[in-house]
Amino acid sequence: MSVGDVPMVESQMEFLYFYNQLFQNGTGGGMDKHSDMAILVAVVDAGGFSPAARALNLTHSAISKRIQRLEDRLGAQLLTRTTRFMQLTEMGMVYVREARVILDKIQALERVVSSDAEAPRGSIRVSASNVFGRHFVTPALVGFLDRYPEIKIDLVLTDEFVDLKQDRIDVAIRIGRMPVVEHSCVKLGESPRTLCASPVYLDVYGKPEVRSDLVKHIRLKLNFDTEMNDLSEMTEPSLRGQASSRFTCNSVEAIHTACLAGHGIALLPDYLVAQDIADGRLISLFSPAPDSLVPSIYAVVNYKETLPARLKILLDYISKTLVAKAQGSPWWASVEASG
Repeated sequence: MSVGDVPMVESQMEFLYFYNQLFQNGTGGGMDKHSDMAILVAVVDAGGFSPAARALNLTHSAISKRIQRLEDRLGAQLLTRTTRFMQLTEMGMVYVREARVILDKIQALERVVSSDAEAPRGSIRVSASNVFGRHFVTPALVGFLDRYPEIKIDLVLTDEFVDLKQDRIDVAIRIGRMPVVEHSCVKLGESPRTLCASPVYLDVYGKPEVRSDLVKHIRLKLNFDTEMNDLSEMTEPSLRGQASSRFTCNSVEAIHTACLAGHGIALLPDYLVAQDIADGRLISLFSPAPDSLVPSIYAVVNYKETLPARLKILLDYISKTLVAKAQGSPWWASVEASG
C-alpha cells in the first residue's frame, strides 16, 4: 500500500482506538463524520481494512461501509482498492494529511483536559545530538521512564538538523543560540565551547598567538551547516572561512577523535573536551567566548498551544537531571565560569 507523505504514528493508532470506542459507546453505537475520518486514517496506518478492523475492534464490513459512506458524502474517491491492492488517491492523500491535523488537535485537547485527573500517559518522540544524547539525554529519559511507566519514549539521535513537523518530533533537545521560531523554546542550561588542539598538533604547527593566526592552521569541521563550524567570535571578518580543512565529518565525536590524534584545531563542546583539557590531552586556545555567545541547551517543542502535561513533566525532569549529572564535572565548572 502506498500512503505518500502520511506516515504512521503509534500514538495516533492508540487515539483512533479510543476515539472509535467513544462513539461506539454513544446512543445506538452511532458514529458521526469525524469518526469516519478517524477510521480512514486507521486503515492507512494499519495498511489495510482487516488490520484496521482488529485495531478498532470492528468488523471488516463495518470498516468498508464507513469508508464508502465517507466517500459518498464527499463525492470523491479516497482509496483505490482491489482484492490485493489498496492505494490512496491524490485527493485521499490530501484528505488524510489534513485529517491527521484535526485528529492530533482533538487528541491534544483530550490529554490536556484529562491530565490533571490521571497519571501522565502517551508517547513522546524526542530528538537530540548523538554525543549529548547518549551521555545526558538518554540517562535522563531512562530515569523518566522509571518514574512515569505510562509514558512511551521514541528517541532519535542525530547530529543533523531535524525538522519537527516533517519528522513528527514532539521535543528536540538542541544546543546553540536560541532562535525565534514558530515552536515554543525552553532553555534547559548552557553549553560552552572551546577551541582546542592536541599537544602533538601544536608541536608540529605551533600555537596560534593571536586570533588572526587561525587562518594558518588546519580546521576540523562538521560537513553540514552548523554553529559548531562558526568561529565568527574568534576571527576578524576579513579572515573568516580561510582556514584549511583536511578532515570533515557528520559526527562531533569523530571530530573530537581527530583532534585528540593531532590532525587539526576544532571548536568542541566543553561537555566533550573538559576532561581532556584537565588531563592535558587537549590544549585550550584563547579565552572563552563572551557570555552572550555561550550556546544554550534548549528544547524546541512542536506545540503552538497548551503543552500536554507529559511534555511539561519531561522538560522539567530533563532540566533537573542535567544539572544533577553535570555538577562536579570539569564541564560544569566551565558552565559556572561562563555564567
